[in-house]
Amino acid sequence: MSSRNLPSLAHALSVALDYDAALVALGEGLADVDRTALLGLLRYDARKAMLRERLTPHGGRVSRTPVETTFDHLPAATRMQVAAGGQFVDLGDRSAEFARMFSFPSFTDGGILSLRGVHVDGVLAAVVALYEQKKMFGTRAVERFAPFVALFELGYARLAEREARDEAVRTLEDVTQRVHGDYMRRLAELEDELVRARDAARAPTNEEVSARIVALEREVARANEQARKSKRHADEIEQHVTAAVGQLELAHVELHRRSESLRQRTRTLYLIERVLRLDATIADPRQLVDGLLALVGDDMQAQRCSLMLVAPEPGHLYLAASRGLAPHIVEGARIVIGEGVAGRVARAREPLLVQDVTQATSHPLLGDQHFTTGSFISFPLVYRGELVGVVNLTNRAQYGVFVDEDVERVRLLALVIALVATNASLPTRLLETIAAH
Repeated sequence: MSSRNLPSLAHALSVALDYDAALVALGEGLADVDRTALLGLLRYDARKAMLRERLTPHGGRVSRTPVETTFDHLPAATRMQVAAGGQFVDLGDRSAEFARMFSFPSFTDGGILSLRGVHVDGVLAAVVALYEQKKMFGTRAVERFAPFVALFELGYARLAEREARDEAVRTLEDVTQRVHGDYMRRLAELEDELVRARDAARAPTNEEVSARIVALEREVARANEQARKSKRHADEIEQHVTAAVGQLELAHVELHRRSESLRQRTRTLYLIERVLRLDATIADPRQLVDGLLALVGDDMQAQRCSLMLVAPEPGHLYLAASRGLAPHIVEGARIVIGEGVAGRVARAREPLLVQDVTQATSHPLLGDQHFTTGSFISFPLVYRGELVGVVNLTNRAQYGVFVDEDVERVRLLALVIALVATNASLPTRLLETIAAH
């Protein structure tokens, strides 16, 4: 993967078979953020409270460097924050000291070391260390890299659960084989001794030999009873392991659900970042409004969408940008606020969600020329109490249906689009551009 982003990292972590593959994926994500920054995963031994080794991704492989230092070497405040997890902690002026302790190479102009705890079932399992060069200007790598590490923690927990499940299965197999082996060996010894005693008994009758035969027969009976108890104990262990494996599978399903939820949230944050980047880098209002519509349309997989802005004449909206509309609907076309889907949404300033048009044939808005068939969302753009416009999304790809969760995602994007449109004076500037052409 030459271009690393949060969705592709989530996919890479979901198919990773071991910690090395997950760490390589995280290292490639860091390379897209800052190629000079250094990444290390410090494996933590909770029983001895020691950081055992540093795992470093490089060139698609993972190298291991012994550390063997106690967790108590970290400053008390830093140690508590790292153990709590959830965020990176800077070591500030002591970064160089601890970077040497963790075997990181030094930067010529100095660097900043940041640590973040990785938890498995609420217990610290590892520490992610990020060592980056000091910068006079610009955003630090740790700020942009934090969402990547949050995804990595979910993948790390999934791998830890798989490792625990495999270990439980191996333990059960070892116990079962050992119990069965001991039973078979002891039974064979007793049977051999019984055969020898019976052979000896065929000689002239001897009271001691007869007593020995009786004793051996009792010993064989006791061995059989012990074997039966051992088998029952092994069956109980197998039932416990089977129940534990079931619980682990349920936990894996929940982890996958949380991973998908986080993936959707990181996707939305990524789109917001792109909206703000468009606002900062594009001056042409035509390119800016097309970019804003493309962001929300692509994210919601809408084959037909439009962005309407407030017209200078009172009580009207005009079509600012569109995709998939009929050819006769041209940019700049006006609609009256209060008429049609977009007009009524603009007047009410409340979003409208229709999930199944085929079962809502009596809906008064379905004859609107800006909508066809299928599920659709119409959402008002409002900033500081002022109406900015309306965004319309319909004809979801592969006959998909919009749901309430989609409305919440559009709500956040719509707020950012309204902010950008207001600050860039898009309603007025875009009309001047349309008139000039």
